[in-house]
Amino acid sequence: MTALANADVFRSFLLEHFPAAKQAHPTEGRRKLRLRVLEQFWSLTPEQRAALPASQANEAELSVHGDPHDDIAGPDVPAPGILVRTDFSDEAAWSTFYKTLLEAEKDFTSAENEAEPVDAEMTPADEAGPSVPAPASGDAEMAEAEDDEEDEDEPLGFFSVLDPEDPTEQARLTGISNLTALRLLSDASVRAAPPVPQGEKRVRPGNRIVDLSGLQEVYSGKTLWIYDTKSNSDQSVRMVNQQGDMYGTATGDSWRARASHITELQVNIASGAMKIDFGGMDRWDYPQRQRNLAEASQPINFSSDPKWIAD
Repeated sequence: MTALANADVFRSFLLEHFPAAKQAHPTEGRRKLRLRVLEQFWSLTPEQRAALPASQANEAELSVHGDPHDDIAGPDVPAPGILVRTDFSDEAAWSTFYKTLLEAEKDFTSAENEAEPVDAEMTPADEAGPSVPAPASGDAEMAEAEDDEEDEDEPLGFFSVLDPEDPTEQARLTGISNLTALRLLSDASVRAAPPVPQGEKRVRPGNRIVDLSGLQEVYSGKTLWIYDTKSNSDQSVRMVNQQGDMYGTATGDSWRARASHITELQVNIASGAMKIDFGGMDRWDYPQRQRNLAEASQPINFSSDPKWIAD
């Protein structure tokens, strides 16, 4: 079976079984229902999967089904990345990170604007309106305080932010793995695993996020950047990969990037100008991979809450 056919087999299975999943769980969103079908798919034997018909039918019909997280992860949301807060123990550190990211966005946008050609017919300085006198010291302090408040509330342009205020929702997000974040905010699918390099053997035992009978669980959607406990001290986040880059790497692999750098990274990733692959070297965060592999080796324990994937 070809790599294309492998992907088409899951697409066919998804389109066939999604309606039944929706009927059985009418209050659940699109992403969670896809995962339910995915669990059914992985529960088949390799022989049963190999016998499935391939289909190149379009999955667009599934997009009409809403999802609780479409407000930040849906296709109509312009921001290409999602910042997921998974540690709520240090508000000052989070605030510092957010402000750094906000300033980095402004600097990036400003640099982009300065790179654009300047219109030769711009309004002369004497037509730009009356000058404004400098504020008194007290007014300046008040203005600075107001600016600080505005910065805290000002939304990011290149990132949606998942930072709930409800303690119950915070508890669900606290310390989640890369794989859990993908399952919550991205669309699950299956593709052929990357080819095994000549002279190497297949991974044993198989794992669905690396290679399970020649297949790999993958995700599509917006780039996820995870703020965790370590972020409080190093002001960096985990950038989560949606699929393995080369054989032996895994869906959900991550590496850390600082707040001052991730705007440019996100823009370049979204535009296709950059792909994080370390030049073919496996330099992903190994402990995070091990955590994902352990999670992927177990069936998903679906939550009774329609908004959340697992308990």
